[in-house]
Amino acid sequence: MPAKLIPLVSTALFYFIFYLVSALKFDVQIKVNALPLDFLLQLLVAYILYALSKRVWAFLVIQALLMGLFYVGNAIKIAFFGGPIMPDDVFALRSLLLILEGWRFFAAAIPLAAVASLVFFNFTMRHWSAYLATLVVLLLGITIVYKPTMIVEPIDKYTGNSVWDQRSNYIWHGATLYSLQEGSRYFALADAAPDMDIAQDSANNLLDAIPENKSTEPEKTFVPRNIHLVLLESFWDPNRLKKAGYNQNPLSPEFRKLWESTDYSNAMPPVFGGYTANSEFEVLCGFPVTKDNVKFERQLKNSVPCLPHILADKGYRTIASHPNVPVFWNRVNAYRNVGFQTYWSIADFVQDDMNREFMADATLYRQVMEKISDSLDKKEPMLDYIVTYFGHWNYPLGATRPSKITAKSKVEEVTTYANTIYYKSRELMTFIDLMRKRDPDGIIVVFGDHLPFLGENFAGYVDSGVLAANRSDFTPEMFKFYVSTPMIIIDGKKGPLKVGSLPLYQLPKLLLNLLDFKESTILDYSIPLPEMRVRPLPGLHFNVLKDGKIDVCKEPPFSESCQRSTHWLSDVTAVSNDLFIGQQFTRIKHPVDEAVKADSPDSTAIETTGNQENAKPIIDSK
Repeated sequence: MPAKLIPLVSTALFYFIFYLVSALKFDVQIKVNALPLDFLLQLLVAYILYALSKRVWAFLVIQALLMGLFYVGNAIKIAFFGGPIMPDDVFALRSLLLILEGWRFFAAAIPLAAVASLVFFNFTMRHWSAYLATLVVLLLGITIVYKPTMIVEPIDKYTGNSVWDQRSNYIWHGATLYSLQEGSRYFALADAAPDMDIAQDSANNLLDAIPENKSTEPEKTFVPRNIHLVLLESFWDPNRLKKAGYNQNPLSPEFRKLWESTDYSNAMPPVFGGYTANSEFEVLCGFPVTKDNVKFERQLKNSVPCLPHILADKGYRTIASHPNVPVFWNRVNAYRNVGFQTYWSIADFVQDDMNREFMADATLYRQVMEKISDSLDKKEPMLDYIVTYFGHWNYPLGATRPSKITAKSKVEEVTTYANTIYYKSRELMTFIDLMRKRDPDGIIVVFGDHLPFLGENFAGYVDSGVLAANRSDFTPEMFKFYVSTPMIIIDGKKGPLKVGSLPLYQLPKLLLNLLDFKESTILDYSIPLPEMRVRPLPGLHFNVLKDGKIDVCKEPPFSESCQRSTHWLSDVTAVSNDLFIGQQFTRIKHPVDEAVKADSPDSTAIETTGNQENAKPIIDSK
């Protein structure tokens, strides 16, 4: 075979193989109209690689690995999470490798190591074609980084783009054009810190929209009470899968009874099936996540007066507990920046009850209780924040937890998840009962961080008709279902609260209200619009209206409620970027209580609060 035909033949062969794997194994099929251009672009990539290669065999291995990533990798991501690989997933790669165990780790790590090693081993500049290939790569790279609109605008114009439906973008454009398009868009739409005028205008818009407090009741005084805030990994009610055929209800009867007393209140997290750190960001800092990236990784650069900082400034002990490696999702830096004084990770716990690599909730609760017992006895106010790990996919059980639940569903995860939730809900109730006895005045909050993964393309949900296999086919009710998890808020001796469907970013302000905390904070910026609750998702958002109607806001023309929420979200995003990655022009300025400040963590970065309930916050414009 002539050497010049090798890339053509190899590209055709690999394209055929990986397309079949994508279509037959993961049910992800690139549209026929997109195939010619997609193939030609892959062929161009192949000839560039070939020009820079010393050895044919090494070129073939590199090409196979890269094309496998383009086609099979995207198909796997779509099957698991409903959308293809995005540029921000590159930054999440470290966390992915940290969480994988056994063969899964090597399955992910070996191809990456092989590509890097072979590229270095096989690189050459011995022929004029190598210099031409290098020129093309450098020119394309410079354009993507510095002039991305030169790529994005013509592709959008001639092939189209759906902001909210990345799966459709992928199958209509093909893997290569899609990657070029979204890689360029990443730089074109990268979050940037707003200037002072934009930040302050947005802040003023949000503060002006806050409804006036017309209550005639006497003003209550802030009294510190403990807050026990428990994020439950993948916690959800599998009994909503009516066609799963369970032999018994997986949820603990005691939990269901307690949940029923809240009128089955739900949290609305920003994610599905993963990215727990985004749910954490919302529940700690009170601002919505609007994009498909991990806020803890690169969007939390500043020390910010989030809920832990606010409470620490009032003399609270702020503790985060999570039995995972401490650097996962950049938690060491993120927890410090939001105001935690103490972070207990896996090395701080005795691993005496494990479900494979996941610590059981029972031992986590017990050990946290032992660690905070002294503060409970001394009546020292604390924010006790617990992130559970048991319940993570693929839902393994240890030897002491035999399977109790059977199901008729052919989707394996429908059964394994139900058995996980069987134990998880019962261990949770033991903790709640003990904590209510030990700390009767404390506020206890438990919620699921996201729905569980139940098979490729939402298979477990599709079987029961609660979700469609493709997000582009979701009804408004499905969008809400997609991000609704159980939530219970117990207000001390007053008992459980009925909060309806609450976006997670609204929880920290609610907690301050339960403490009768009347001072102005950055949490005031995300006080919801009257008569609606806004839940952003990547590329779209939906509004839960007062009458229960769900208004999904995808693309213009918008309804009246979508117009209002879109403007509101634009202002919230500007203020969020200013606070977390910018110059903090909108950080609330308050008189400093020196006595409290001296005892608070990172006191140079925290300003104490002292405004009255109805006073407008003062924006720090220094």
